[in-house]
Amino acid sequence: MTVTTKGSTHGTPDNPWGDTKTNAPSNGVNLGPTQRPRPVFPEPVPPQVHGPARVVAMVNQKGGVGKTTTTINLGAALVECGLKVLLVDFDPQGALSVGLGINPLQLDLTVYNLLMDRGVTAEDVLLETGVEGLDLLPSNIDLSAAEVQLVTEVAREQVLGRVIKPLLPHYDVCLIDCQPSLGLLTINALTCAHGVMVPLECEFFALRGVALLMDTISKVQERLNEDLEIEGLLATMYDARTLHGREVLARVVEAFGDKVFHTVINRTVRFPDATVAGEPITTFDPSSLGANAYRELAREVLSRWPAPATMAR
Repeated sequence: MTVTTKGSTHGTPDNPWGDTKTNAPSNGVNLGPTQRPRPVFPEPVPPQVHGPARVVAMVNQKGGVGKTTTTINLGAALVECGLKVLLVDFDPQGALSVGLGINPLQLDLTVYNLLMDRGVTAEDVLLETGVEGLDLLPSNIDLSAAEVQLVTEVAREQVLGRVIKPLLPHYDVCLIDCQPSLGLLTINALTCAHGVMVPLECEFFALRGVALLMDTISKVQERLNEDLEIEGLLATMYDARTLHGREVLARVVEAFGDKVFHTVINRTVRFPDATVAGEPITTFDPSSLGANAYRELAREVLSRWPAPATMAR
């Protein structure tokens, strides 16, 4: 991996990192908001053949940290790289579905039916989104009942992996947006995933639950899914103008080192605006800092994955 020495213009689309304060040491090497040298990630080569998908779970038991925003926009950015992406809304609140312009209350079939009704197939539930190459398994409040009903199922932690397995050969990446909980639904997502990504708000209270989350991931690795990897921790809602934000980010990097993504997602009103419009920020405001940050994250994610970027289970 090489390191760029070229400075970026702050506050413009040329600065995909979204930082407004950057140290510039005398040696000419620019440091990103994580206070590490800015890497240059290669442009990904679109795959000639699609599938099977690498499954990544977006997990954090704290709500409002950017899991759904990251699922939508990282998925859209990966599509721009030429990949086919499947999104799984695994949160009873249905925020992922809403963020893609779908009314959860008007759905006849959702992930809940896929989990609990033997006659329902993944193809029955699958929906196309407004972004070509980006498909969705939607959810609504019905999914909240699944956590109770799955308790009596045989191999209850493996139900999600079993029902989405037929779709994986047709996609390059599958992103699962988990609920803000470490309950049975989240365990299902971790059990079928190759990797777990942890969006983390740059705020003190967001740090408190990370140890518990890492403990849960460790237990899943030991007991249910020995191949599960931590993709990385993604700093979200970052505001470099505040000392608190910078200190929290520094503590995360100190604790987790290279597991923290170089790319940082800063706080901007364009994300909620895009959610109201029901589309990813990459299409809603393609030249914005937020859109460029997620494109940079897509390149960084692909650079971390094995070649090819997908992995069969």
